[in-house]
Amino acid sequence: MKRRQFIQQSTAATALLGLGGLGLQSFGPETKKITILHTNDVHSHIDPFGPDHERNANKGGVARRATLVESIRKENPNTLLLDAGDIFQGTPYFNYYGGELEFKLMSMLDYDLATIGNHDFDNGIDGLYAQLPHAKFEFVSANYDFSNTVMDTHVKPYKILVKDGIKIGVFGLGVQLEGLVDKNMYKETVYQNPIEVAQDMSRILREEQKCDLVICLSHIGYYYRNRPERVSDLNLARATKDIDLIIGGHTHTFLPKPTIEKNSAGKNVLINQVGAYGLYLGKIDFYFEPGEPVKSDGASIIV
Repeated sequence: MKRRQFIQQSTAATALLGLGGLGLQSFGPETKKITILHTNDVHSHIDPFGPDHERNANKGGVARRATLVESIRKENPNTLLLDAGDIFQGTPYFNYYGGELEFKLMSMLDYDLATIGNHDFDNGIDGLYAQLPHAKFEFVSANYDFSNTVMDTHVKPYKILVKDGIKIGVFGLGVQLEGLVDKNMYKETVYQNPIEVAQDMSRILREEQKCDLVICLSHIGYYYRNRPERVSDLNLARATKDIDLIIGGHTHTFLPKPTIEKNSAGKNVLINQVGAYGLYLGKIDFYFEPGEPVKSDGASIIV
């Protein structure tokens, strides 16, 4: 399939806001629909919030998320489920089980890929490594060099997945650990500049691997208003030219629908993040029609 470019901003905005749940019946018979589901910063929240919680009463919970995911997969089997990091830390489940329960439940939900957040080092890199046998999904991180750690060979820079003939390349990015995480926790993990790495990774996926869709699983943060020059998803989108979708984490930013940002070539990039604690499930549909630009429709679903 030849490389497709995102439609211009006005049309993309219409697609995002106007498709409103339109299915394949709205397109030609050759249209292929790929659904991307995603979470971020779940922070060991297994149970839903209680009915008396002041902000999140009766929201969240892995069982409810599983029901939602199952329903969406029945509607469209060509669905990926991704997580943008900070799986660990936030409830006594992590303090007691050390991440085993989180990975087992994510495996039961059939997550395809996850990236690594800063809190995933909270039991040290050895603690993270010890839980890997419970994860029946893979991890991607392109800017953490784990060569001199126990995680070496267990984290890939990117992964290519194929759904209905559509080639989807996914790579991961992590936040600067120095000053955020104790050095004893991440040990010899080497942090590399996310934007430089993303430029290289997205070029490889688009040009060398001929991916139809390039996704960045990012745990670098949506945007830092007080430090706008800091590496963020918005700055990443502007500085690169081959990414179609950035799924973010770290800043717990809730976006009711994806942000549309222009990349360095003037094309559209979608950026989405769904807050934290498993309160929402991100859902973005991509529609591939021969000879037409890729169209998209995104929303955040309350759990």
